[in-house]
Formats: sequence, C-alpha cells, structure tokens
Amino acid sequence: MSDEAVTDDNAGSETTARPEVNQQRRYFLIGATSAVAAVGVVGAAVPFVKSWLPSARARAAGAPVTLDFSKLRPGEILGPIPAWRGMPIFVVMRDQVVLARLEQENADLADPESDNADMQPDYAVNPWRSKRAEIGIYVGLCTHLGCSPKYYGAVQPELFDPNWQGGFFCPCHGSKFDLAGRVVKGVPAPDNLEVPQYRFESETVVVIGETEGIA
Repeated sequence: MSDEAVTDDNAGSETTARPEVNQQRRYFLIGATSAVAAVGVVGAAVPFVKSWLPSARARAAGAPVTLDFSKLRPGEILGPIPAWRGMPIFVVMRDQVVLARLEQENADLADPESDNADMQPDYAVNPWRSKRAEIGIYVGLCTHLGCSPKYYGAVQPELFDPNWQGGFFCPCHGSKFDLAGRVVKGVPAPDNLEVPQYRFESETVVVIGETEGIA
C-alpha cells in the first residue's frame, strides 16, 4: 500500500471521528451550562428565602432585657433609659419617706388601687405597684398617646404643679403620674403606667420580660 493510500485512510478515519468528538463536546457544554444555571438559581433563591426569615433585630425585639441597677440611689431613675420591645423602661429607687407617702390614701389619683388588671401583673397590685417596694419598674409611655413622660422625683414646686409630690409628668398633654406610676385625675391619660413582667435575678439585677420560673 502506498504512502498516499495510508494518508487517505487516516484522513477518512479523522473525518469519521470528528462528529463523535463534537457531539461529546456539545453534551459537556450543555451539562456545564445547566449546572451554572442551577447554581445561579440557588444563589438567587438564598437571598429570597432569607428575606422571609426574621432578622436578628426582629428576633431580639421581644427578648428579655437584663438590667443592672447596682449604682442606682434613692430618688434616682436608671439612666440612660433602657428599652425593651422598643419601649422605654423606667427603673426608679424610692426611700422610706416616699413609700410611706404612697401608702397613704390619695383622692387625687384616678386608680389608686390598680383596679385595671391590664396595666400590671398580680404581684404589682399594691400601693407601690412593684415586687420590691423600693424598686419601681414601669413602661415609660404615657397611656394617653404614647409620649414618654419625664421623671421629676423631688418633692418641690414645679411649673406644671406647685404642689408636686414627685413622679412623672408628660409635657405633651399634661398628664401626671405619682412615683408608683398611678395617674392623677383630670388629665388626658386614662390609665396608670404599665408595669411589665419582670423578675429579680439578684439584689441588683432585674430581667425585664420574664417572670419567676421562666428561663
């Protein structure tokens, strides 16, 4: 057989094999493209799915808050004002003089006996509206329109009340509350300040948003 014949045979073999090689390459490209597309779909789906999951901030919004009030002294309010569920929390310390005054009958108060059960847990149905008489803990939102009252703890004349006995005053519409968060008669606020659920973890640490026996 001549060299020319051999060359022709090789050429024929190469021509016959090329379609098979091209077909395999086509399958490879199709498979690779599909895989890339699938990865792209998964990549696009992850942010979409994650958008349905609650954010860390949302999960933490209802979480209990632990407060250390070891530096709080009688007549003071814990500052800076902490927050729980997006609401300011007032933590005040009262001395024996204040506690004695809170136990006295006061005809100026709209709900002195905390009859509205929606505004405090059972353990806060007492003259000081708290678990421990000296520590008052209240949601710092006026029950009128949700403004935040200001703390005026001293017994002294104030521009808004010349006979002020200490408590909270809302400058928005003039609502007043005593040092137990009880609302004064004749103001826009209809109810006492709310008392949140809480438990004492130690003598100087309180957990807002939890009750005894609930971890």
